[in-house]
Amino acid sequence: MNELRSRPGSAAELGDRRDWLEHADAADRSAHLAAAAAALRRRDLEMIRTAGMGHIGGDFSAADIVATLYLAVLRVNPEVPGWPDRDRYIQSKGHASAILYATLAMVGFFDDEALATYMAPLSPLNGHPNARHVPGVESNTGPLGHGLPVGVGAALAARLAGSSRRVFVLTGDGELQEGSNWEAAMAAAHHRLDNLVAIVDRNGLQQGAPTEETNALEPLPDKWTAFGWQVREVDGHDHEQLYQALRGTPLTAGKPTCIIARTQKGHGVSFMTDRVEWHHKVPDDQQASQALKELAP
Repeated sequence: MNELRSRPGSAAELGDRRDWLEHADAADRSAHLAAAAAALRRRDLEMIRTAGMGHIGGDFSAADIVATLYLAVLRVNPEVPGWPDRDRYIQSKGHASAILYATLAMVGFFDDEALATYMAPLSPLNGHPNARHVPGVESNTGPLGHGLPVGVGAALAARLAGSSRRVFVLTGDGELQEGSNWEAAMAAAHHRLDNLVAIVDRNGLQQGAPTEETNALEPLPDKWTAFGWQVREVDGHDHEQLYQALRGTPLTAGKPTCIIARTQKGHGVSFMTDRVEWHHKVPDDQQASQALKELAP
């Protein structure tokens, strides 16, 4: 099994970029994050093409969220992945592993070259993230409905440790049909975990059909509010909206935060956008060429 090592100097680079983004005007910040997200989508496409498998539609819907978190919001140190006071990011929609790995490589948790081994035999970069083998991964995920309960535990642990670290959990929307999420949501509100942020990748599609045809979620904001959370809805592809919402947490002292990010499956590529078949379809040569042109810098 290949051992993944951080890239020297990555922590300083990430810190400098975060500082620059904090002081940049909104237009420059958005342009920088948009370019990074497009680069992540291109790398993601290459990884899935090489592997011959993956979940490109859900990767692309989440790319702007994950880019904004890692480049502008999370307090992490790629050179010391186990830094105790780091913010925790748990990707509950673990099947979207390629976009997470591409982002971890971009900020320096390991070399970009390792991405070529995505889903290869004995590669640490499995189809679902493994915290034992990939630096920067906080929890094994894949079985849907597990990430938020783990996040509740991590947020409680931070409180008990007297740490200011925050916990961010990204869930899919179809994933919210799992009851474990709502048990966790109820517990988080009961314990007043205002260091916990749930981000819903609300692209409206799950494997095979729209969420509202499978098991309706709307009115989704009202459900989270009824469970005792402070809720904000944003355009999940608007980097300034994402930046302001995520940087501004907790929205209310004593309440966990839910950010509902309205997104599009396959966002960034015309023939993938809002198409349910791209949940786990692999582009052919012609499709990949067109996609890369549309995602060009």
